[in-house]
Amino acid sequence: MEATQLKNFNNPKLKEAIIIERILEGEKELFEILIRRNNQKLYRTIRSYLKEDAEVEDVMQNSYIKAYTKLYQFRKDALFSTWLIRIAINEALARLKEKGRRYDLSIDADASRSNSVISLPDRREPNPQQKMIHKETQQLLEKAIDSLESKYRIAYVLKEVEEMKVKDIAETLDLSESNVKVRVHRAKAMLKDLLFDLSQDKNIFEYGFSRCDRLTERVMEQIHNQ
Repeated sequence: MEATQLKNFNNPKLKEAIIIERILEGEKELFEILIRRNNQKLYRTIRSYLKEDAEVEDVMQNSYIKAYTKLYQFRKDALFSTWLIRIAINEALARLKEKGRRYDLSIDADASRSNSVISLPDRREPNPQQKMIHKETQQLLEKAIDSLESKYRIAYVLKEVEEMKVKDIAETLDLSESNVKVRVHRAKAMLKDLLFDLSQDKNIFEYGFSRCDRLTERVMEQIHNQ
């Protein structure tokens, strides 16, 4: 399927439960809607554990394929995004285990050399100085978030960047709501006041445009070949 199809994947009239039911009945192509609705959130989730973009995309792809093959197990009274994120976190932790890293380690020595900043075109056509300031701010904020231990980083990203509800984060991370709140609070305390103010910029850890299309096409190709 062409990536340009299903342009209205964010149309709220396309109810998640109905989409999943139709996929299970054989309409594989509709899984693209679920991919495109969740690409940004899934990228930011996995990016909270892994730093290299190629590795993050690999885990994203594996997570989508696993979600598709296990879709019959999904409880329709739950949020698909929450279920998908739990799959992705397990995949990311398994990848860390393969590499001999501990789950709760902070950013490793070579992570600062990874390509963590992903810029998006600014439709307002900022001048070169504005672009430079925006990029430097983005890099500074991402570096600060990367320096957090992963258990604080994932809670912070899901709450402050993805704006998920505490209840959903608790279910996703298998924590109590109070523990989620504590981790988010500690994450904020670890960031300087200036960086926390700048975190309102939702362009950090962006995943969209052609990269989104490429991943979606790869996942859908694997699904259609099953």
